[in-house]
Amino acid sequence: MENLIGLLVLVPLVGAGALLCGGRRLDRGGPLLGTLAAAASFALGAVLFAGLLGRSGEDRTLDVTVFQWVPVGSFRADVGFHLDQLSMTFVLLITGVGSLIHLYSIGYMAHDERRRRFFGYLNLFLAAMLLLVLADNYLLLYVGWEGVGLASYLLIGFWQHKPSAATAAKKAFLVNRVGDMGMSIAIMLMFTTFGTFAFGPVLTEAGSAGEGKLTAIALLLLLAACGKSAQVPLQSWLGDAMEGPTPVSALIHAATMVTAGVYLITRSGAIFEGAPDAQTAVVTVGAVTLLFGAIVGCAKDDIKKALAGSTMSQIGYMILAAGLGPIGYVFAIMHLVTHGFFKAGLFLGAGSVMHGMNDEVDMRRYGGLRKYMPVTFVTFGLGYLAIIGFPGLSGFFSKDKIIEAAFAKGGTEGWILGGAALLGAAITAYYMTRVMIMTFFGEKRWRPTVSDSGSAAGDGELPHPHESPRTMTVPMIVLAVGSVFAGGLFSVNDAFLKWLEPVTGHSEGNSPVSALTVTAATMVVLVLGVALAWAQYGRRPVPATAPAGSLLTRAARRDLLQDDFNHVVLVRGGEHLTRSLVYLDHKLVDGVVNGTAASVGGLSGRMRRLQNGYVRSYAVSMFGGAAVLIAATLLMRAV
Repeated sequence: MENLIGLLVLVPLVGAGALLCGGRRLDRGGPLLGTLAAAASFALGAVLFAGLLGRSGEDRTLDVTVFQWVPVGSFRADVGFHLDQLSMTFVLLITGVGSLIHLYSIGYMAHDERRRRFFGYLNLFLAAMLLLVLADNYLLLYVGWEGVGLASYLLIGFWQHKPSAATAAKKAFLVNRVGDMGMSIAIMLMFTTFGTFAFGPVLTEAGSAGEGKLTAIALLLLLAACGKSAQVPLQSWLGDAMEGPTPVSALIHAATMVTAGVYLITRSGAIFEGAPDAQTAVVTVGAVTLLFGAIVGCAKDDIKKALAGSTMSQIGYMILAAGLGPIGYVFAIMHLVTHGFFKAGLFLGAGSVMHGMNDEVDMRRYGGLRKYMPVTFVTFGLGYLAIIGFPGLSGFFSKDKIIEAAFAKGGTEGWILGGAALLGAAITAYYMTRVMIMTFFGEKRWRPTVSDSGSAAGDGELPHPHESPRTMTVPMIVLAVGSVFAGGLFSVNDAFLKWLEPVTGHSEGNSPVSALTVTAATMVVLVLGVALAWAQYGRRPVPATAPAGSLLTRAARRDLLQDDFNHVVLVRGGEHLTRSLVYLDHKLVDGVVNGTAASVGGLSGRMRRLQNGYVRSYAVSMFGGAAVLIAATLLMRAV
């Protein structure tokens, strides 16, 4: 079985190499090749999963060293893989959902001339993400971490002929570099503290390290997680990343890449548990972000950006749970998996709507689409019910557990975190109901598609919504099935908890309220959120243009001024800092250097006058010198 682990990464990596280097001869068969590579990796993952199930809970770990990567003296860093219950969960999610999105992309990208390259980038992303979750040391994990960042940059900016897409790709790349600096410095601190990068020694010896060092390492890892998982304060790139093709949003920015931060914190649990201040920072970031993203999602008319705000919020739930330690690790990963199903399904549903509406993304120009796109309506609707936590669907089981875990933190902190999680559930019900109503219900509000030049495309013809081809609807149906049943299956006999507990551990905590009370409160806020959205959008006509709204609404449309904040604090602050450094360089550094040079030059010029080449001048100098010496001698004798 150990030999199959390396193939998990190798198969999509070879697929990426073939598609990106194979030339135009693969243009026709490239999409199929890329999809088969993803499916083959999923099949390998399924075989490994079956093998792990055949072992006892404490013996479900496989380690394999591929080769010595960096041998320097007594130090060595290997390319080695570590497969346990946690990494196995991610492998199945990445390859399973990834294969469905590859299949969906065959139909979605059918008319794109560069689709071979697109599938090559998708395969590259799968390989990098698998390397990230299978690495047995932080240095190799960092390679996968950067590979995911590269693939994300390439896919977000795939339609680089659009200035907005090119700008979004650069923005994502730069913001993630901030987080990646945290990761690189954390790895350096690990080496100086533990003398190794390997998970085993680092996590085993974490308890013996000083709390100050652990806090520094944990906070730097949190910074890295904020970048990849679009958490406050490094969340500004996620909404703009929707400029990439919709399958990119489903794969990278809903199901896998943005969950890398959750994996990092959970895998590094021993470090965070030894640094209580860092754990507090983690739960704070999660709580703030789940509300931040939900509020932003309420004000977006772009269907993909509304879902992007939702992604930010749902990842906030996962980060919050991961920050709770053994109380929440299992539920963070459980919600991560269920979210992978329903959020990927929602994004693919949004892509299906765009496919039938001439790539229109403004929900104010939708309406009544349930009659024309029944499969999309049903699958999207099931994803909607799952994400709001409708009883019996996946989100009900996973998100409710996170809310319970937040209350189980105990004390004032538990009440604050639980209250924030409940408020987030209410807002989620509101904005997702808003998306559902504006897209599929009410009167049709279609308009002629407007081209980039401002003219109506198609000679002013209205869109003709229609159901998507089977290559697109089949993945949506499969994801909808997961949205309905995954959470329930995970909860039968606490199957998911028992699966992960040997790796993550688990603690019940000390909740001041019962699970039944939490569930009842969640249902109440869910109904209130749905009712408010129905009152505003279901019972009234949807205006063609968004009304001005309140100050909060206007701020939410601008992503709660996150870009403005970054521009004022970071961009302008950086400009002022740079100008100050330039001024100091010119006035102080250059002043000292140039002043020294001028002094030496001036002194040289004056001394050069004494060396004029005239004999009479030298004779006078000699006479004068002799006279001074004689006078000094006579004066000394007289004294």
